[in-house]
Amino acid sequence: MKPQDRHAAILDLVREHRKVTVDYLADELDASRETIRRDLTELSVRGQLRKYHGGATLLDEQTEGAFRSRLHEQSNEKRAIGRFAAKLFGENDTLFVDTGTTTLAFAQELATRPSMTIVTNSLMITQTLARSNQGHRVFLVGGEYRNDASENVGVLVVEQIRKFNARDAVLTVGAIDEQGAMDYDLQEAEIARAMIDHAKRVTVLADSTKLNRTALFRVCTLDQVHRLILNAPPEPDLATALREAGVEVLVANRDLGDS
Repeated sequence: MKPQDRHAAILDLVREHRKVTVDYLADELDASRETIRRDLTELSVRGQLRKYHGGATLLDEQTEGAFRSRLHEQSNEKRAIGRFAAKLFGENDTLFVDTGTTTLAFAQELATRPSMTIVTNSLMITQTLARSNQGHRVFLVGGEYRNDASENVGVLVVEQIRKFNARDAVLTVGAIDEQGAMDYDLQEAEIARAMIDHAKRVTVLADSTKLNRTALFRVCTLDQVHRLILNAPPEPDLATALREAGVEVLVANRDLGDS
């Protein structure tokens, strides 16, 4: 069996049983235990399952996979959201932009648009915008550096954000339900809350996998969000909650004739 086929079979078995042992996988797939252990390590690094001593299990709903793995998940949807969102901002706008795979897609589209001022904790977003030929002014707020997502986090970042007043905060989140927006990481949630506190408007970018999910750390309530940009319409209960909270819901590739 080819490694990619074996990986797919492992993921199918983990989804079916939720928790599997190395011995079980080796017997089912007619592979050595050492091969299975290597497969589980690789799939764990990609953020596709959680490896433990002797086996693997589904990722907990309260966690996200590794950032670089998430870059390849829902990538077309994220690009569509980013392309749509970038059209909502214009020359001389001031934006907070937090770290995320969807906000990175947004920054890649923003890089082709007229000069703006952006404050971010993401090194990738900083480089994307600073290297464009549009004359964007970019402030990279500093703190403890995390290599996985190429981001700065911590108290120093929050303190620096408080020195700015931007017109807009453009954020990505880990989960949205009828109670509000949430994230899986405490420090990222704190940064998002600081950006919300120092912006006049809040735009949240989220692909459909984030909807009707929960995460551990609260970012904001729905009534703190001005615009929510999605790749597909929300389900009726969430749509009602968003409408009652006064959130403008925009769907990429549908609203404003985006393509």
